Amino acid sequence: MESGGSAELVAAASGGDQLAWEGLVHRFGGLVWSVARAHGLSAADAADVSQTAWLRLVEHLHRLRDPERVGTWLASTARHEALRVLRRAGRELPVGDEAELEPRGTVVEPPDAKALASERNELLWKAFAGLPPHCQRLLRVLIADPAPSYQEVAASLQMPIGSIGPTRARCLSRLRRLADL
Repeated sequence: MESGGSAELVAAASGGDQLAWEGLVHRFGGLVWSVARAHGLSAADAADVSQTAWLRLVEHLHRLRDPERVGTWLASTARHEALRVLRRAGRELPVGDEAELEPRGTVVEPPDAKALASERNELLWKAFAGLPPHCQRLLRVLIADPAPSYQEVAASLQMPIGSIGPTRARCLSRLRRLADL
């Protein structure tokens, strides 16, 4: 059932179809998670935000005005919940954890590769920390797997769809300059 359109998945899930619900989670789980993490939440807080967003969807599933835009609805709900968590905690946005972006693999590397990669990552994270917060949030959301649509990104970050690509390009250009790559 996962291969259907979002509206079909919503309708089936609303009718109690567990496979449709799993399809929604598979399709939009990465987006919800990335929106929470884009706001600088810890893994535990991001998990809470994610769980709350899915709970809200269960509560509102049968009342969605445009079921085809369920991803946008989830992104917006996750963003609102993340902001609520941040307000409640009264803290500033941390820059993240190196392990978030590094893939885990079983490839054996040359002995100096780890040291070089570690040095490169350290420089990259320092450069990333030097980016404005809006760039950090945008880049974090855009690396979600599966990749969110620009419509979902626009909803989660409250920015016009037409500015996502140019803003991304400027942020990456600035990151390259800061990292001197």
